Amino acid sequence: MVSRLLLVVLLVWQCTAIAEIYRTEDATGVHYSDQPTVGAKTVEVVDKVQRYRHQIKKVYDGDTIILANGERVRLLGVNTPEISSRYRKGEPGGKAAQAWMKAQLSGGEVYLEYDQEKRDKYDRLLAHVFLPTGEHINLGLVAEGHAVMSIIPPNVRYADDFLAVQQQAEKKGLGMWSIAIYKRREAKRVASHKFRGWRRYSAEANSITSSKRFYRLIISKKFDVRIPKENISHFPDLAIYLNKPLEIRGWVSRQKGRSSMLIRHPSAIVVNPAQ
Repeated sequence: MVSRLLLVVLLVWQCTAIAEIYRTEDATGVHYSDQPTVGAKTVEVVDKVQRYRHQIKKVYDGDTIILANGERVRLLGVNTPEISSRYRKGEPGGKAAQAWMKAQLSGGEVYLEYDQEKRDKYDRLLAHVFLPTGEHINLGLVAEGHAVMSIIPPNVRYADDFLAVQQQAEKKGLGMWSIAIYKRREAKRVASHKFRGWRRYSAEANSITSSKRFYRLIISKKFDVRIPKENISHFPDLAIYLNKPLEIRGWVSRQKGRSSMLIRHPSAIVVNPAQ
C-alpha cells in the first residue's frame, strides 16, 4: 500500500512530464501506472502551481522589486516605462508605475510564482507577484495602464489574461495609452523617431523571408519585424499578417541603416487595429 501511495505522489508531482496516469483495480488492490492497460481508467491530475512567500526590501521601479534577501525580481509578462537613473533618462509614465507599485506593496509581503524559466540573463528572478489577498500585481499593472504586456517564451503563463486586461486599458485610455509618445505612428517614419523606448507602429507586411535564426515580415526596404524561429510555435501561419493593416508593438533596433523590431509573441502584433 505504501509503495502504491508513493507512486501516486510521485506521479502527481511529475505531472508536467507525464501526459496521462492510469488506474486499475483487481483482486490484489488498486494500481497506478503511466502505461495504459485493458480496463484502466485515466486519473485526472491537477498541476498545482507553487507560490513562495517573501518580504520586500524595496520597489526599484514599476516592474522590478528587491527582496529582503537581496534578490532582484523582474515581473513576468509586463514592461513599464523606465525611471531616471545614472544610466538612462526617465520615460513618461515610469514614476506613475513606480508609485502604484509602492502603494500596492506597502504591506511588505508578497508571494512569488515562477514560470518555465526562473532567471534571466542578468540573474534576476522572473516571477508573477501576488499579494497575500491573491491579487495579481503583474496583471494589475497592465489593467491600470501602467505597463504593457511583454510575453517572452517559454514564460507564457497568463498571456490570455494579460491580453484581455490590456485591451480594456487601451480602450479606456488609461495610463500609457493616454501618453502622446506611446501613440501609434507610421512605420515609414521609423528612422526619424528618436525615442528608444517601447513604441507602436502602423505597418503592412508585403513579404516573408527566412534566415538561420529568424523569420522576417518585410515592412519596407529599411524596416522589418524579426520573429525568432524558436518562438514560431506560438504564432499562427505568418501569411495571416501579409497585406493587411497591422499594429506592431515593441522596441526598434537599428543597424547599418536598417531598422528592425524583435517580436517573440503574437500579442505584439494587432491585425486590423481600430483607427
